[in-house]
Amino acid sequence: MSLWNCKILKLSYSPFNNLISKCLALVVVGLVSRAVLFPNFFEVDGKGKLVVGDIRVRPLEKDLDYGIRRDKFLEVPQIVWGLNNQKIAFARACLTARMLNRTLLMPSLSASLFYKEIDQLQPISFDKVFQFRKFNSLCSGFVQLGRFSELLNQTQVLELQKGSGRKWTLLRDFDQLKDFSRDLYDQYEVIRIVGKNPFLWHDHWPIKDYAKVFECLALVDEFAKEADRVVSKIRAIGGEAIGEQLAPEQGQGGNGVSSKMQRMPYMAVHMRIEKDWMIHCKKLEQRSNISEICSSKEEIIQRVGNIKKLNKPAVVYLAVADSMLEDKTILSGWKEGLHPFEKKKLGVGHIYEKYPYLIKSAIDYEVCLRADVFVGNSFSTFSSLIVLERTQKMIRMGVSSSCKNNIRWPSYAYNIMGDFGGPRKWLTNMSDTSLQAISYGSNHVTC
Repeated sequence: MSLWNCKILKLSYSPFNNLISKCLALVVVGLVSRAVLFPNFFEVDGKGKLVVGDIRVRPLEKDLDYGIRRDKFLEVPQIVWGLNNQKIAFARACLTARMLNRTLLMPSLSASLFYKEIDQLQPISFDKVFQFRKFNSLCSGFVQLGRFSELLNQTQVLELQKGSGRKWTLLRDFDQLKDFSRDLYDQYEVIRIVGKNPFLWHDHWPIKDYAKVFECLALVDEFAKEADRVVSKIRAIGGEAIGEQLAPEQGQGGNGVSSKMQRMPYMAVHMRIEKDWMIHCKKLEQRSNISEICSSKEEIIQRVGNIKKLNKPAVVYLAVADSMLEDKTILSGWKEGLHPFEKKKLGVGHIYEKYPYLIKSAIDYEVCLRADVFVGNSFSTFSSLIVLERTQKMIRMGVSSSCKNNIRWPSYAYNIMGDFGGPRKWLTNMSDTSLQAISYGSNHVTC
C-alpha cells in the first residue's frame, strides 16, 4: 500500500474525524427539534422571503416567478353603477392591490343600475358574471383574484380609509398607497378599503395597465352563449334582408342568398338617446362648455349614413336600452342600403328580458365588440371601453392602427363631426398615462 493511501486510511479513522461526525449529528438533531418545537422559527414572510429566526434569506424563486403575494389580501367595497363603470372600478381595485403587492379578494358587483337607491343594489358575485379561473390564468403574474375562503383569519383586518373632497389630492392618495405598501403593514393578512366606490378613486396607472386587466375578463359560458345567439341572429336576418335586395341584381344559390352572404358582416351603433342619457349629456355640455356630447336620433342616422367606404347594403344593429327609450321610431329614416334592427325586430327580446340590467348590458357589449364596424358616443363609458378593446385587438394582431389607413374593425364617434359629414374615426391612445378620457368622456378621439 502506498504511503499516500495509508495517510488517507489513518485520517478516515482518526478520533478528530469521529468528533466532527458527532457534532454534525447533534446539529441536525437540534435543527429538527427546533422545527418541531418552534414551527415559526422557519417561515416565509409576506414578501416571499425565507425567515430563519430574525434572519431574512433571499426570496424564493417560485414566488419571484409568480409576482403577486397570495397570502396577503385587499378587500374593497361593493362595486356599483353601470356595467363599464363597474369594470373600471374593478380594474382600479386590481391595480391598487397590485401596488400593495396583494391579492384582491373577489368583489361583489351590482346587478341593478344604481344611482342613489342604496336598497336597490342587488349584489352579484364577480364569478357569476366573469370567469374566475380564466381571469387568474390570463392575468397570472400581473394581478390576482382570491376567495374569502382562502383567508386564515389569523390577524385583525386593517382598515384603510380612502380620502375624499377637494383636499384629498392625487398626490395624497398615491402617498397613502405607498405608505400602506410598507413592511410595517405586512403583519395584516387583510387590508380593507372603506369609503367611496372604486370607480371614483384616484387614477395612478397608465391606460395599458387597465387594458391588460380588461383583456383578462371573459363572460361565463351562459352569457357568452347568449351573445353568440344574438350575433348569429343579426347575421342570419341581415343576410336574408340583403339577399332579397340583391336577388334581382345577382345570381343567387338555391337558398336565395349568395355565397358572399354566408358570413354577413354587421355594424353596431351604440345609440345613446335614452331619456336618462339626454338629461345627463345636456348638463354635461353646460358644465364643460362642450357642444359635442349630445346627439339626436336624426343626427346619428345622418352621420352613420355618411360613412365613406362602407359596403352597402349593410346590416345595422342598434344597441339601445329599450326600457328607457321614449322615441319608438329609431328604425325609420335610415339611408337606402342600411338595414337597422333592434332587439324586438330581431326577435331576441326574450333573451334580454330574463336578465337584470348588468347582464343585459354585458351581452350587448359583446355584440358591439364583435361588430365589423362600431359607432358610439365618445362621452359614453360603454362606447369608450369597446373602442379601447378594439384598438388593443388590432395592436395585438399586428394590424395597423393608423387613422389614415383603412383599418380593420374601424370605430367611429358619431357625436363628433368627421370627414364628409360622417362620424369621426376613433382609436384609443394606448400610450395615455391615465384612464381619465375613458372614465369621464372626451372629444379627443386620437383621429
